[in-house]
Amino acid sequence: MAHNSLFAILLRSPWWISFAITAGFVVIARALLPAEYVIYGAFGAAPFLVIGCIAAWRQLRAPSTSRVAGTLGAIRAMPWSTFSSAIEDAFRRDGYVVARHQGPAADFEVTKNGRIALLSCKRWKVARTGIEPLRDLRAAKDARDAHDCIYVAVGEITDNARSFAAANGVRILTGAELVRLLPTAGRAARTRQPA
Repeated sequence: MAHNSLFAILLRSPWWISFAITAGFVVIARALLPAEYVIYGAFGAAPFLVIGCIAAWRQLRAPSTSRVAGTLGAIRAMPWSTFSSAIEDAFRRDGYVVARHQGPAADFEVTKNGRIALLSCKRWKVARTGIEPLRDLRAAKDARDAHDCIYVAVGEITDNARSFAAANGVRILTGAELVRLLPTAGRAARTRQPA
């Protein structure tokens, strides 16, 4: 699906927008079509209903803002050994074969279905990531002849770095996506907080 297609935009929008379009479609069909054709006009709303259900499912499963903030705080507090073990376990849980990568630009080599990806996460605590580590990761990907490369960060990614990543096929794993990968990382921090 194209990134800016109507359905892609609706998938990224709040779920109720798709349901409102569905309801509007049905109301317009009832108002403008003869009674025997209303059902056919209403069926035109079916794709919007399906998109609304998919968007609602995704949004209900997405971590809350407070959970994202708490988990990212817990991830920032982890030492490298704990964080790297958590990353390894998460990728293994998702069906990847994980191996340590020898080289400064990447930390792990993850393989699934014959596709190799280099994973860089040693700079996860950096407050602001620029282009340089992404450029190094991309060069390591080319040297290894890997299919993909993934950069993990808890801090901010500069606009230039995001543009570089988009143009060069570097996937950035941060925020809610990182929390979904490491769902148990913030549990210890949340259980220690007073109610």
